Amino acid sequence: MRFLVAPDKFKGSLTAAEVASAVAAGLADVHPAAAVRTLPVADGGEGTLDAAVAAGFRRVEVPARGPTGEWLTASYAVRGDTAIVELAEASGLHRLPRPPEPLTATSAGAGDVIAAAHRAGARRIVLGVGGSACTDGGAGMLTALGARLLDDAGREVPFGGAALSRVAALDVAALSEVDIELASDVNNPLYGPSGAAAVYGPQKGASPDDVEILDAALRQWASIAGPEFASRPGAGAAGGVGYAAMAVLGARMRPGIDLLLDLLGFEEALAGATLVITGEGSLDRQTLSGKAPAGVARAASAKGIPCVAVSGRCELSAAELANAGIQAAYALTDLEPDPARCMAEAAPLLRRLTHRIAPPDN
Repeated sequence: MRFLVAPDKFKGSLTAAEVASAVAAGLADVHPAAAVRTLPVADGGEGTLDAAVAAGFRRVEVPARGPTGEWLTASYAVRGDTAIVELAEASGLHRLPRPPEPLTATSAGAGDVIAAAHRAGARRIVLGVGGSACTDGGAGMLTALGARLLDDAGREVPFGGAALSRVAALDVAALSEVDIELASDVNNPLYGPSGAAAVYGPQKGASPDDVEILDAALRQWASIAGPEFASRPGAGAAGGVGYAAMAVLGARMRPGIDLLLDLLGFEEALAGATLVITGEGSLDRQTLSGKAPAGVARAASAKGIPCVAVSGRCELSAAELANAGIQAAYALTDLEPDPARCMAEAAPLLRRLTHRIAPPDN
């Protein structure tokens, strides 16, 4: 047997690399002579940077602004002239103070990291746009790259989504030219009932009134920066960062898992494998909408290689799994019904669970 272990993280308990390590240990328990290769993966959201580093990219720490403007240390990953920037590193929900600031949170930190990578020689920037804390239409990111947002009196508009209602002009004379690819599985437009504010604003602390303010501000911002891009799938990614990247920076968007699998060398790792093991914390409806396990299974199926999945819990039927290219799923809750213990003891439970995937030869 030749195993390729390519999981995403178990959010809240294990990184993708830790998941891969636990599965590999479980395989070694029952098949000590088997060839096992691990390749932690991600889909553009949290964990993308860690997966890149595990695949051989070099981590670089840089100063960047957090969602509320305070300076912090963030990172990007680089190999050759390609840099991978995880937006959540500087501008993510986990960087928010308590209480959150939905009307003023900014994506400037993501721009700080992009600018640093570009100055260091990166010519291709892959931007993973999951998990943002802001709904500022990507304006903060553009400002960090040299753009100026001006009101009708020629004054610079402050950070935050609410302030976008005052934007009357966009000055891009000093904007850095960067080649950006967006890694995202979000198809939302910039504004409207399925837009950035309405769908994602509440999880960033926005009240119903805040959502109305932000949605109206995003409409004004789009009227200045390029209304034709506002309805594009993915414009609403990361609170509108997708919109700014496409409308102003000329970025291209690809499904996050497809782009990351290419960068991480998945096809090369797949060569010779007889079974692929993928997974994530929860196998559910979102998994079927372009999350990492579905992408891994699709790529494995294209090569005729069977794929199974591990997870903390599984809410998908056998038919749904099969349609996604996953032959079987194994959940920690199969061993331990208490979710709290599954979280606390995820690694040893996952190692035991792996014994069920490839039982010892008789």
